[in-house]
Amino acid sequence: MSLINALADLGAATRRVMAGWGYGARLLARLLAMSVPAMRRFGLVRDQVHFLGNYSLAIITVSGLFVGFVLGLQGYYTLQRYGSAEALGLLVALSLVRELGPVVAALLFAGRAGASLTAEIGLMRAGEQLTALEMMAVDPVQRILAPRFVGGVIALPLLTAVFSAVGILGGYAVGVLLIGVDAGSFWSQMQSGVDVFKDVGNGMVKSVVFGVAVTFIALLQGYVAQPTPEGVANATTRSVVVSSLSVLGLDFILTAMMFSI
Repeated sequence: MSLINALADLGAATRRVMAGWGYGARLLARLLAMSVPAMRRFGLVRDQVHFLGNYSLAIITVSGLFVGFVLGLQGYYTLQRYGSAEALGLLVALSLVRELGPVVAALLFAGRAGASLTAEIGLMRAGEQLTALEMMAVDPVQRILAPRFVGGVIALPLLTAVFSAVGILGGYAVGVLLIGVDAGSFWSQMQSGVDVFKDVGNGMVKSVVFGVAVTFIALLQGYVAQPTPEGVANATTRSVVVSSLSVLGLDFILTAMMFSI
């Protein structure tokens, strides 16, 4: 009997996991289908871009500046061994626009805006606000989730661009102003070595994909959270962890597809 019970528990757990994946896939399909109609009520999307983007701007800017400082220092001392210190600008720019910009900005976005979204939707679930909308024949996915989804997808690429730009300025401050690398070499190497479509464009594609993943996971975890304080707290923690792991996994897949072909 113990073997039968173990198999039954395994089957029940598998069915719950598959049901959760199916529900998440259906919700993602609905959000993608409602993205264009949500733009018709642009005021809702604009408010969410302000809430998710503007309130995350400070941590993105400060983090990008210090990442640029570190890249400038480490890159200079590494390139100096091989007599290539003039390529510091190229190193900083490629590191930021290809990898560090999209990934670090997405991780910070998941910790700041993703947790906020999950807590907000979870509290709406706990306060029965979503149920009240359904009782009034208002679709909560269309009215509540879709504008937040579109706002997150728009906000993260903009934050990524700010992160990369501030990081390059930080690398310039350390490499040129502090250490003394030639400013002309710093900018000319960057200009000649960074391709707009292959490097910057692929970085923006990464940030859009990360925006879809992080925002969707945050909304999903809040939407299915248990309507209790403990349930909302667990959903918020789970949202940040799953979003961070998803960003790192997607980064490997996208890098393998973009830069190795």
